[in-house]
Amino acid sequence: MALPADEQECDADFVHYPASDLPVFEHDAVRVTVIIGEAFGHVSPVAVRAPMLYLELRLPAGATIDIAADYEERAAYVVEGDVRIDDESLGAGLMAVAREGRALRISATEDSHVMIVGGAHMGKRHIWWNFVSTSKERIEQAKEDWTNGRFGKIPGETEFIPLPD
Repeated sequence: MALPADEQECDADFVHYPASDLPVFEHDAVRVTVIIGEAFGHVSPVAVRAPMLYLELRLPAGATIDIAADYEERAAYVVEGDVRIDDESLGAGLMAVAREGRALRISATEDSHVMIVGGAHMGKRHIWWNFVSTSKERIEQAKEDWTNGRFGKIPGETEFIPLPD
């Protein structure tokens, strides 16, 4: 997750939120889970450092839902099924990116599972593996820190995943 530039060097942390803490409800016949952010009057308890949206949608065939332009950047990823967005068909494994300021109207042509991601624009970022920064030099430092075990440990986790080649 990208952080605002002025918070990139904050202390790392890990907080677990049980699924039972997340808002789950029906809206226009669509089962919605608000994982991060706020949608349809429901707010996730997950703490974030910048406006962000992460929703899970379970749409039965024939259902339509509108995702408001409440966040600058938004996209819909089809996990399973087939949907239409702006008269374009999107099947499993495809993502549609919304134009800024426009709502996303998602209509399921069959039972579908869709993830919505979005948030505030963070500006230019460099990405390598799990590292995201405004600075390429900081990513190189993160690689070295990871390799040398200078990242904090997640309680109860013992597996170490090496950097990709």
